[in-house]
Amino acid sequence: MRSFPLVPTLGFVSAMCAVVAASNYLVQFPVQATLGGINLADLLTWGAFTYPVAFLVTDLTNRRFGPSAARTVVFAGFALAVALSVVLATPRIAVASGTAFLTAQLLDVSIFDRLRAQAWWRAPLASSVIGSVLDTLIFFTLAFAPAFAVLGANDAFAIETSSLLGLFAAEAPRWVSWALGDLGVKLLVALAMLVPYGLLLNVSRPRHLPAA
Repeated sequence: MRSFPLVPTLGFVSAMCAVVAASNYLVQFPVQATLGGINLADLLTWGAFTYPVAFLVTDLTNRRFGPSAARTVVFAGFALAVALSVVLATPRIAVASGTAFLTAQLLDVSIFDRLRAQAWWRAPLASSVIGSVLDTLIFFTLAFAPAFAVLGANDAFAIETSSLLGLFAAEAPRWVSWALGDLGVKLLVALAMLVPYGLLLNVSRPRHLPAA
């Protein structure tokens, strides 16, 4: 396996840790606002707006240095981010976030690498969308579903029932609406992240890629 530059990789690791640590902290806070009569606290947490940037960091690393370097950033970011999460969030949030992060990001690396030779937007969009779906499913289930109370105490506000997405007559635990709202924001942010990704294409021209 060929080596890849250490200093640039450390920069990506630092960026990843900052994004995930911030997201782990912000996911504990519902958005206390209303939109068109909809109570956003029943729908979104602030972490939904920051976490998708992690996929941008992974994809830029993958494009510049290849999948091996991207996995290094994911593993290092995972270890440091979980350690920070234990301080910034509850242990249950840390476990849920770490599991979701590692699974989704490694899937992102694999999908991006398979599609890197296609249209410039296809690899980052497909990998981010699929990774976001998996991340949301794993995180919210482990973090809030009563079935996983073994990981930590249930959040009474999260498991309390309310109208689904604040729109429908059907009721569901509040964390289910959070998950759906979170996923919707992640998908929108994934589209938005194509803008900085596209702008950085020339800056992040691929080096001779190391073996995966």
